[in-house]
Amino acid sequence: MAGKIRYFLLFGFIGFLITYAVSAGNNLFATSLIRSIVAFAVWFALSWAGSWMINFLKELPPDVETQEEAALAAEPEKGGNLDLTTPDESEEIGDLLKQTPEGDLSEQEFTPLNPPRLVKTTDDKAPEELAKVVRHLTEQ
Repeated sequence: MAGKIRYFLLFGFIGFLITYAVSAGNNLFATSLIRSIVAFAVWFALSWAGSWMINFLKELPPDVETQEEAALAAEPEKGGNLDLTTPDESEEIGDLLKQTPEGDLSEQEFTPLNPPRLVKTTDDKAPEELAKVVRHLTEQ
């Protein structure tokens, strides 16, 4: 364990140096030092947690992998074939194209759309109001 702690301290010191180098140019000495100490603690904790996770994964029982391999070996046909054919739906598509709309087309007669027309009424005040608007806009 003593050898591992040296590595954890080394990672923490690397974090300390990087943080101090980055923050020393823009901050006071005390601020840079505090941030570097916090970075040392964070890097130390991260390296310890990473080491713990690696050791935890190494200690997994090997029978977990053999159970998965045995399950795959028990069913060799599973996943071996791929069916790329699609069902024939040409008759259904043809039926959709042959359908006629409800009602006979020969009885219907085309009538163009007649929207209501906008009619402008002549106002004697319209030119005066327009002149007022133009005067108002040119004053600004």
